[in-house]
Amino acid sequence: MIKGKKILATVLMCFACMAVMAQGRPKVGLVLGGGGAKGAAECGALKVIEKAGVPIDYIVGTSIGSIVGGLYSMGYRSGDIEQMFKSQEWTSLLTDRNDSLGHKLFGRDSLGVHYILGFPVRRKHTAEADTLPGIFKGAKVLALLDSMVSKSPVANHVRGVRRIPFRCVAVDVAHGNFREVVLSTDSARLDSCMRASMAIPGVFKPMRIGNNVLIDGGALNNLPVDVARKMGADIVIAIDLQQNKHDDYKSPLSFLKGVNGASDWLKNRPDIAKYNEMRKSADVYINPDLGKYDVMSFKPKAIDAMIEMGEKAANKQYRELEKVAKKVKGRKKSKR
Repeated sequence: MIKGKKILATVLMCFACMAVMAQGRPKVGLVLGGGGAKGAAECGALKVIEKAGVPIDYIVGTSIGSIVGGLYSMGYRSGDIEQMFKSQEWTSLLTDRNDSLGHKLFGRDSLGVHYILGFPVRRKHTAEADTLPGIFKGAKVLALLDSMVSKSPVANHVRGVRRIPFRCVAVDVAHGNFREVVLSTDSARLDSCMRASMAIPGVFKPMRIGNNVLIDGGALNNLPVDVARKMGADIVIAIDLQQNKHDDYKSPLSFLKGVNGASDWLKNRPDIAKYNEMRKSADVYINPDLGKYDVMSFKPKAIDAMIEMGEKAANKQYRELEKVAKKVKGRKKSKR
């Protein structure tokens, strides 16, 4: 009996020591920037981060980065998200195209949405079809995200897979001025958070969450390193999909006086100042050279090329990633 108590005490002490060690080690935050189709490059970069053995404690994303990051937080790995990029029919997905009506010149579905050749052009004003500005509702994107979240390793309690704390950035436009909002599953469903963060103004309808009307987070913070720091990250790895750094940007609307909302944003471009601050504050900065591709480069060859470019850019930082892994885990360098 006494021997059993001693064994139990020893085991409890080991767990306590492990807990103290875990609390004492540096925490790593992963920040994933926005960039539409260029988000495929983040899959390539994640492959290298995984290979280097860097443990991720926090994830923050904006726009497409919120989708990659949100799925990663639910236990999907780089290869799984890469497959998601490659397997989608993006034109149909992003435009809410109704393939069943694609053969008809004109059509209308049960929600009162009018179509020309399967593409939505006008919506009946109903509770189901909201009237916020934006060409596409993003219903198919939301359905895809909901499906992937529900089928994720975390949702299905896969052994050994933990949920990584996640945040994403959106911008509230409901109260006159643009206001940055940090979303988490404490405030809304994960799929809704990701969809809100990628609501490109004028393209996708804003997402209502609570009293907020939310658009793409890139309008104010496209590389939210500061959010990762606030979550507790000591070391931040940032994957930036932008090419133009705007170091000497001057707004052509600087002459405007007394403006607010969208006009104020166009005049001052606070997103540029914030972006330059964020990219310079990351501890490990991965910036794939994606110059020939843009936010709508969803063709298969382009996706393959961008994944490879992301991997190449991360490999350039491989030694830094190994240093992070060694610092956090105290282990020997992994072989490339």
